[in-house]
Amino acid sequence: MKKTSENGAERSRRDFLKAGAAAVTLAPGVTLMALAAPASADGLKPGARWGLLIDSSKCPEDCSACVSACSNEHGWENNGLDTDPQWIRKVNLKNKQTGRASSLPVMCQHCEKPPCVDVCPTGASFKREDGIVLVDRHICIGCRYCMMACPYKARSFVHEPVTGQKHTTPRGNGTVEACNLCVHKIDRGDGTTACVEACSATGNNAMIFGDLNDPESEIAQALLNYPSTELRGDLQLNLGVRYSNI
Repeated sequence: MKKTSENGAERSRRDFLKAGAAAVTLAPGVTLMALAAPASADGLKPGARWGLLIDSSKCPEDCSACVSACSNEHGWENNGLDTDPQWIRKVNLKNKQTGRASSLPVMCQHCEKPPCVDVCPTGASFKREDGIVLVDRHICIGCRYCMMACPYKARSFVHEPVTGQKHTTPRGNGTVEACNLCVHKIDRGDGTTACVEACSATGNNAMIFGDLNDPESEIAQALLNYPSTELRGDLQLNLGVRYSNI
């Protein structure tokens, strides 16, 4: 199994699948064998790093189109229970001194140095070559270390049997899941995500998706010309999701 230089934690999906079967020692005398499920990474763009730029000034507090679109695209439901999955959620902020309020969606931030990958004992949490952080449900043992390590509360644990699955988004009871940046749409060349499409359809246009490493892309140009920030920038994780006007 190929490992990269980032503490041996980062590996591409393609390299993992080439290995076929993974043997992971969890404790002395205890070994986990897992067979990786086939997946396509044909959409990998050499040198790309996919990301989002979200303008909170264009994100109305009462709009949840991005959340609904993500739910529909990936087959998860939020019924108001504490155990419900939350691949993306709306967060409302208010400055106590000025009274300025803002609303923004929060999801997996697709860190360049993801803490979830660092703590995963099986390699189920991994980062692709194009910066997308994913969870392989076939080797996730449900330990939830990644959930504890994530500074953004962006991961959910599947507590109940899953029904009505989407063939593009495999899910499984007893595993962890999170925003996958609509990796299936990227790999088939759609060039966008469900949340961005939904936001555009409302006319708010608060979200931009694109290649952060392409200086000619819309997202790179916006980041060059307008100030933006990272959530918990003090952690120096170099996030793939950036925000403006918060």
